Amino acid sequence: MHHFSLLDLSPVPEGHTAQDALANSLDLARHAENLGFRRYWLAEHHNMPGIASAATSVVIGHIAAGTKTIRVGAGGIMLPNHSPLVIAEQFGTLATLYPDRIDLGLGRAPGSDMDTARALRRNMDNNDNFPDDVVELIQYLDDPTSQTRIRAVPGEGTKVPIWILGSSLYGAQFAAYMGLPYAFASHFAPAMLEQALVTYRTTFRPSKWLSEPYFMMGAGVCAADTDEEAEYLRSSQIQSFVRLRTGQPGKLPFPIENIRDHIPPAILSSVNESLSCSATGSKETVHKKLSELISSYKPDELIISGAIHSHDARLHSYSIVAEVLHTLTSKSAVG
Repeated sequence: MHHFSLLDLSPVPEGHTAQDALANSLDLARHAENLGFRRYWLAEHHNMPGIASAATSVVIGHIAAGTKTIRVGAGGIMLPNHSPLVIAEQFGTLATLYPDRIDLGLGRAPGSDMDTARALRRNMDNNDNFPDDVVELIQYLDDPTSQTRIRAVPGEGTKVPIWILGSSLYGAQFAAYMGLPYAFASHFAPAMLEQALVTYRTTFRPSKWLSEPYFMMGAGVCAADTDEEAEYLRSSQIQSFVRLRTGQPGKLPFPIENIRDHIPPAILSSVNESLSCSATGSKETVHKKLSELISSYKPDELIISGAIHSHDARLHSYSIVAEVLHTLTSKSAVG
């Protein structure tokens, strides 16, 4: 494993505002930069009271302006919601302002319910235009030619690194076909992780962007001084996921004791399965679990995410995890 990175949904905790969430994200990004994280990614979600990163490119600019060296990007932009030209201009502008620090991960899902997708004013036909849109976007960010009629300014020539995101075989196949880096959303949808990984690595075609496959794996992490405290802190994320699954999305809940007493067993079991690619506990417990995941799937990079209600507890969690991952990265390099 070469690097480890951080995915932040800019959660809005109960009792707080979106303004608080965005301030917390900048503070966390600076913390992650000091801890040696490679990237700090934000994701596009709409109509979600508990997520403050809907205007993803704007938040990326906020984070990049407040940090110095860490790469900042989208994990990801849901391309069906947007014109490729607009995204090229947005991320071309970011890359112009913050050279060699911007990443652009692209997803095929709308990142919202269908009513919200309609409110985004994009075409609602059933045609899958994602591959063509990705190619068009890459062309806007590449060097212009004499035949170029429509130009992204800023944008052209910036060659912002493009990643394909996914949670199924589709993204793996497309990333391999295009010769692009691939990030799998195993932190909330691990079911097809192994199949997608094998598909991507075995069918990868070298390109001008990559000579060999580069695979990033997502994992949820909640670390604390003890296993018991970490389980307590993680209850916020579990509650949030349950509410989302049952059509009641809201702000990130306060943590609770004995979560099994509050959620029906069938729902809790389903949520735990979705969040199973994770590590929760003390430094020793997190080290053991992350070591097992890295050993099993051998990602080139690990991107971690964890929604914790207390900002201070979240900072402490990532401090613990960074210490663990520095150790595991060093072992991978030696091995």
